[in-house]
Amino acid sequence: MKARLEEQYEKSIVPTMTKEFAYKNSLAVPRLQKAVVNIGLKEAKDSDQVITASFADLAAITGQKPVVTKAKKSIAGFKLRAGQPVGVKVTLRGQRMYDFVDKLFQIVLPRVRDFRGLPEEGFDGRGNYTLGLTEQIVFPEIDYNKIDKVRSLEVTLVTTAKTDKEGVRLLELMGMPIRRKDGGK
Repeated sequence: MKARLEEQYEKSIVPTMTKEFAYKNSLAVPRLQKAVVNIGLKEAKDSDQVITASFADLAAITGQKPVVTKAKKSIAGFKLRAGQPVGVKVTLRGQRMYDFVDKLFQIVLPRVRDFRGLPEEGFDGRGNYTLGLTEQIVFPEIDYNKIDKVRSLEVTLVTTAKTDKEGVRLLELMGMPIRRKDGGK
């Protein structure tokens, strides 16, 4: 069974974008490739409990087992050695990606305090978008009473779009609430 967002992409987003951008083929329409969810942990070098707690939180949020990211280089100023854990991340594709992105746009972002839309500046020039959430507790899977510390996380949505204009339109049609610089035009 396909995810709701995946069906919406095929039935309404592809025809809309084909018309707006004059694509000759429906396969040329940009699509969501993957979603990467990352928690950076500066205190991970001191305690294994931090990694364990973040690992469990990220697994609950995404429904997939995270991997521990390790430092590539030693940095004396940060008291960091190569190979030390510095965070946890998950890369979502396919059904899980569509389910996560749908939940992010429909449930999680509206729960953020003083939320007025995502800034358009989060695009990287190639149609990919990165957003940061200051609290993992905005996700419904996280039990506020069981967390040891409120941590921020980063979500990167990777698309096949070639420009930011295509990426903005794709994510906007998928339901991403974007706060435009030009007032919505």
